[in-house]
Amino acid sequence: MSVREEFDAWAAEGRDKGMEDRHWHTAKQALARMPVEAGDTVLDLGTGSGYATRALRERDVGRAYGLDGAPEMARNARSYTDDGNVGFVVGDFGSLPFADDSIDHAFSMEAFYYSDDPIETLEELRRVLRPGGTFYCAVDFFEENTYSHGWQDTIEVDMTLWSKQEYRDGFRDAGFYVAEQDNLADRDVEIPPASEFPTEHYDTREDMVERYRVLGTLLTVGVAPE
Repeated sequence: MSVREEFDAWAAEGRDKGMEDRHWHTAKQALARMPVEAGDTVLDLGTGSGYATRALRERDVGRAYGLDGAPEMARNARSYTDDGNVGFVVGDFGSLPFADDSIDHAFSMEAFYYSDDPIETLEELRRVLRPGGTFYCAVDFFEENTYSHGWQDTIEVDMTLWSKQEYRDGFRDAGFYVAEQDNLADRDVEIPPASEFPTEHYDTREDMVERYRVLGTLLTVGVAPE
């Protein structure tokens, strides 16, 4: 099954509506760090329901684009806003439908690892970003987060499982400077007392603390050279 088919099915089933609930806890932290200014043009790669695209627009950017490989996802996202300065487009991560040096800043939450060729995607982002522009890449599915490894078994499309170092190396290979890498703790998820473990997903409270408070979401920030 292709990424398009997988996520068109998600959209048709209404599963896109849960994306913000699942990811906002750490996405909001990454978005708050982005150095966007009034009038900037921004891109949300793998927009899904478009929640991050809409959040970026609330920061007074001039134009916010959400790109997704699944037409039904993009169609649903469009229906969730009537803001004329927010646009949702269908496109391939390896061939972004934007001109060279046309985007000020880019963001992606829990989508980058669906790329067929991650380095190609990074090179495309490098191409469309203006000099000094940034790419904020946030993922929960990464090598050090062993709690996420089973996700591949629940989805029919291939996912790229990179380590923190591989993210740094990949960004550099594509021509970015790596300005920052951090684990964003999810402090909104409630963790029960130790007496209530094991749970359906965690054997011990320490495991759950490690998953949400220590590993959280991996954020890698690349800067396009001047």
